[in-house]
Parts: sequence; structure tokens; C-alpha cells
Amino acid sequence: MMDDTTLAATARDAPAITQALSALSVWNRLTLPHGFMGRDGGVSRDAFASMNLAGWVNDDPAAVDENWRLWRASYPGLTPVCLRQVHGNEVRTVAAGHDGTRHAADGMVTAAPGVALCVFSADCVPILLADAARGVVGALHAGWRGTLANIAAVGVRAMVALGARPAMIDAALGPAIGVCCFEVDAVLADRFALACPASRRSTRAGRPGKAYLDLRPILHEQLATAGLDPARIATVGPCTRCASDRYFSRRAARGAVTGLQMSFIGMKP
Repeated sequence: MMDDTTLAATARDAPAITQALSALSVWNRLTLPHGFMGRDGGVSRDAFASMNLAGWVNDDPAAVDENWRLWRASYPGLTPVCLRQVHGNEVRTVAAGHDGTRHAADGMVTAAPGVALCVFSADCVPILLADAARGVVGALHAGWRGTLANIAAVGVRAMVALGARPAMIDAALGPAIGVCCFEVDAVLADRFALACPASRRSTRAGRPGKAYLDLRPILHEQLATAGLDPARIATVGPCTRCASDRYFSRRAARGAVTGLQMSFIGMKP
């Protein structure tokens, strides 16, 4: 369990900084390793260039293994735990000694030091959560389906079950497709307008029958509604489609195969 010292930098006053392997981080605390990985720094090639850590997207297995070796060298002492993401809102609790099974879910929480909760994305929103004083962290994968199903609130409740306090949870919403590029059917935008009031302020008209949706402000409001202090909720990183030279983006790939960036959080053992 960590001590009661608050994070050295809150979402309000700490800009993102760069760590090893071009991972964006928010909280300047050595006992809370975390980051939003970019696509630079690995050995994968072509559509997977270069820091693809997903072993299920038809990348060369040897390249993926080497990328993981590089990651482990940069974050020693952490055991990564990954999911079989299904675009839902299930959040699993991970205990020490996890057997490595990729369970079907889109979020994880843990109070076990030495575990790195890893989520993968290529336009969806990765969310990292931490009550550092209570030693509870979480990682969520939020696409439009997960956002509509309020995975943010489910993740907060799962952390509270481990002893976290909503008002003391820091959250960071990582690189994801922005309102500039996320065009959806107007029918879907209408569903969001009914379920998520924030979407009315962050949606704009697109082509006939279309609208542009911005998931991160919606998730920000959902986290605040779940009890987080809005000043502790950070948004970091660019639109992944606009910055597809630095981040994997399925929209930029236009349906072609692509790698996935990994976002992670854990606690030093």
C-alpha cells in the first residue's frame, strides 16, 4: 500500500511528459509507472511499424516479442496483464499472481503492486486511473460502445470496491480519435445525445445523415458524474487519425491491417 502523499502533479497543473519508448505520462511519480505508448521505438515493420505490442493482429511474432523485451527493459519489475477487448463495459479485478489469460473485458483494476494493466487502442480512448494513496489503479478501453455503456462509471465502482475513493482518483484520457475525424451516423449521435448530455456540446454536424462525435469530453463528464474531481481528469495526446505517423489509427488505415498502441498503469512492487 502506498503512503498518503498526494500525487506530485495533478491533472490540472501537470503537462504530459515523455518517458522511455515515447510513452506519454501525466503523473510525475516513480511509484506509479504508467504511459500511453506511441508507435515509435520498436522493431515491427510496415503497417505495424514500429512499437506494436499486440500479438493478435498478424504482426511478426518475433518482432512483437522483441518489442515486449524492450518494454520490459524500460519498466522492470512489472508483469503485464492484457485483455481480449470486446467493446463492452465489463471491468475485471486483477489479483497478484495472474496466470496471463486474456479474459474478455474492456477494463481492469488492481491493488496488487507489480502488475501492469494494459489496454490497446487504435482510435478508441484509453483511460488510466489511480488512487495513489490507497494503492488502487485501473485501465479502461473506451470505444463508442463502451462509452455509451458508461464503462467509466463501471471502472470507478470497481476501484471503489478495492478501497479507492472517487474524489481522490486521478484520471487521464489518452490519445484517441477526435471530433475532427470521428464521423458517425446521425442515428448514433442521437443515441449519445439521449444517454450522455455532454455529447450535445461536443457533437457537430457532418455530411447528410452524419455527425462528428468527440468521445473524450463525454468520458470526462461520465468520470465527474461518477465522483471524480474534474480538476483531476486530464486529456493528453492528439487525435490519433491526425497524428497517424505517431499513433496507430484504424480510421487512417481505411480498414487495412494496422498495429495497436498500448497504454498501461501499475504500482511499483
